[in-house]
Amino acid sequence: MTAPIHVHSEIGKLKTVLLKRPGEEIENFTPEMMERLLFDDIPFLPEAQKEHDAFADILRANGAEVLYLENLSAEAIDAGSVKDAFLEEILVESGYAAGTTHDALKEYLISMSTLDMVNKIMSGVRKNEIDFIPSDLISAAEDTDYPFFMDPMPNLYFTRDPAASMGDGLTINRMTFDARHRESLFIETIIKYHPRFADKGLHVWRDRYHNTRLEGGDELVLSDHVLAIGVSQRTSADAIQDVARSLFDPANDSGYDTIIAIKIPHNHAMMHLDTVFTMINHDQFTVHPGILGDGGKIDTWTMHPANNEDGFTIEHNQDLKEVLKKELGLSELDLIPTGNGDPIIAGREQWNDGSNTLAIAPGVVVTYNRNYVSNELLRKHGLKVIDTLSSELSRGRGGPRCMSMPLVREDL
Repeated sequence: MTAPIHVHSEIGKLKTVLLKRPGEEIENFTPEMMERLLFDDIPFLPEAQKEHDAFADILRANGAEVLYLENLSAEAIDAGSVKDAFLEEILVESGYAAGTTHDALKEYLISMSTLDMVNKIMSGVRKNEIDFIPSDLISAAEDTDYPFFMDPMPNLYFTRDPAASMGDGLTINRMTFDARHRESLFIETIIKYHPRFADKGLHVWRDRYHNTRLEGGDELVLSDHVLAIGVSQRTSADAIQDVARSLFDPANDSGYDTIIAIKIPHNHAMMHLDTVFTMINHDQFTVHPGILGDGGKIDTWTMHPANNEDGFTIEHNQDLKEVLKKELGLSELDLIPTGNGDPIIAGREQWNDGSNTLAIAPGVVVTYNRNYVSNELLRKHGLKVIDTLSSELSRGRGGPRCMSMPLVREDL
C-alpha cells in the first residue's frame, strides 16, 4: 500500500485519515444565518474541540495516522507556490472576481501566513475586520447589514463530503448547496500540490467542475469492486451515472465493476446514504428502518459495465438485502436497525447519527455515545463499539463517518 490514497473497503483497518478540527467557523454565525449555512444549532466551540480531539485520539490509539485538512491545505499552497492563485480562486468562488472589495480582501488575506490565511478563509471574514467601505456596485447593492464579506464554512469538520476515496483515487465533489461549494477547493489544492499526493499517479474519478451534485456521504466502498451510492438530497442520479462511466472505462483500470444506487428520502434528517446505512463488517450493516418501505422494500439500481451507448447496464430491484448478498457474494447478511427498530428511539438516534458508524477494522466501529440504544444493539450483534463524546459535535448533523475521510485502509 504505497499509494497515498488506497481504500478498497468500508471496513479494512484504518491506516490514514483526514480530519478537520472544528475552529472559529462553527461559532462565527448567528441563528438567523443557520439555514443559509445548513446548521440547526450553534455548537459550543471549546467543548466541540475537546470532543473532536477525543475522537482523533481514538483513531490514533487504534493505529491510524491522523492528518488535518487545514494543515495539508497550507502545506500544499506553499509547496506549489500558489498562494496568490489559490486566493484568487477562493475570492471568485466567494463572489469577488474583481473590484474594490476583491482588492481589499486580497490585500488583507495575502498579508497573513499561509496557515493563518487558510484558517481565516475557513472561519469567515467579517466586514468589521477590514477598514474599508465598499464602493463597487455589487457590494453596494448587497445587504449592508449582513456581517460577512466571506461566509464561514462550519460544515468543514465533516471531511467525508467534499471528496471520497475509492481505490487508488478519489472523487473531488461538486457539492449541492452554495454554503459548501468552496470546500472541495481545499481538497483539489492538496491533491495537486502537496508533496504527499502530487504526481503520485492518483486517479481523480470525477472533479469538482460539474453541474450535477455529488457528496462523499453518499459514496460507500463496499469492496474492491462494488460501490454503493445514495440517490439523495445531496447526490443526483445523473452524477452517479457520471461516476459509473469513469470507473467502468477500461482505460481507467479502476477495478470497479458494480455500482448499487440506493434511493433514500430527500430531506435534511437523511441527507446522505451514510446517515441511514453503513457497512460495519463483512456481512453486517446498520440501517435506519425509516428508509425501508412496506415489506422492507427500497428502490435500488445495480449498474455494470456494458458495451453500449451509456457504458453500463441498469437493473432495478427493491430488495436491498438480496442485492447486497448477490453483489458481495454473501450467503447471509445482518441488517442491524437503528434504535432496535423502535420508531421513537430510531427517529431520535438517527437524528443524532445513530446509523453513521465509522468502521476502523472489520467489526470494530466508532459511534456517538449518545446513541446508547443503537450502540448496545451493535454489541449484542458481536461488534466492538468504541463510543466517542458527542454533545456538541452532533449539533452539526453528522457522526463519526461524516467527520472522517479515510485515505488509506488495509486490504481485506
